[in-house]
Amino acid sequence: MASAASQPLSFPPEIFAALTPTPFLLAHLNPSNPKTPSLRANGRKASQFRTPTINTNSLTHCSGSAVVRLGDTAVVCGVRGEILLAKDIPNAPHVELPDEEGDAISNNNDDDDDDVTEITSLNLLVPNIELATGCSPAHLPGNPPSTLAQSLSQRLLSLLNTTRLIRASDLRIMYRPPTTSDDDDDTPPPLQVVAYWTLYIDILMISLDGNPFDSAWGAILSALQNTILPKAWWDPDLEILLCSDRVSEGKKLKLRGSPVASTFVVFEPGREKGVQEQRTWILADPDSFEEGLCRESVTVVVDYVEGVGRVRRIEKGGGVVVGRDELGYMTKLALGRWSQWDVVLQEEME
Repeated sequence: MASAASQPLSFPPEIFAALTPTPFLLAHLNPSNPKTPSLRANGRKASQFRTPTINTNSLTHCSGSAVVRLGDTAVVCGVRGEILLAKDIPNAPHVELPDEEGDAISNNNDDDDDDVTEITSLNLLVPNIELATGCSPAHLPGNPPSTLAQSLSQRLLSLLNTTRLIRASDLRIMYRPPTTSDDDDDTPPPLQVVAYWTLYIDILMISLDGNPFDSAWGAILSALQNTILPKAWWDPDLEILLCSDRVSEGKKLKLRGSPVASTFVVFEPGREKGVQEQRTWILADPDSFEEGLCRESVTVVVDYVEGVGRVRRIEKGGGVVVGRDELGYMTKLALGRWSQWDVVLQEEME
């Protein structure tokens, strides 16, 4: 009786990755065959980012919105403007307003003004990210906000403030009282801040496959670039604030630059018991599988100012592998990543 041919004992890649994830990723980054290229399990090189795709103004009920996709990570961001009356602000901060004539009361040359205190003290920027949408098995619908969601919201708020992306002058609603008969000179009365726009920035994670911060920040940046706030003015007769429903009369935000965040993780296979490899790999734009294997992460935020690349912020957490040389390498990759985002953002603005 002829015996059936014996089948070779092998596992599909999915089983191999689930049973021994570290050796699985190491086998891709350091293949035994020297002719085989060093690629991650997702097919990307260690320094390769996922190409972003953006779709703006998808939400009609928002002042600005954007949908951003990085591979299998997809996020939608909506910006809502709500009015905060100055009379409802206790201990309002002192604001030095521009001394202008006529009705043009917006100051467009405040690049050097330190208006962070005004924005932060009044909480005019309120980002919130929602992960409990079923975007991944770890974030099921109906669950309370996770620690990751709260930390991401705080990081996004901190980055909005440190980059000074939004000008306080764009959020002020000002009014110049009419000249009264009691005034002896012809000097018009000073401008008054009667209200502020408070921007509620809601981020909804549709699908999560790693690197939620970069995708969320890209969605915020794209949504803010397309945000249009209605024209608002104070009616002294009715003593109320009025808003125009004409989109043509609205104003766009004059953002300070276009900072882009790039996140990296450090893969250390030697930390795994039984793995002898001592080399480490810096992986750009990690997916969820890689994030679960890496302890150390670095986020580099860069922008170009008058054609010169500038580092706006660096966040680091985890291990001790990353030093000065590694940070320089990551910054170089982040500057290249800025160019990729800039092309996509400019295409959406046209």
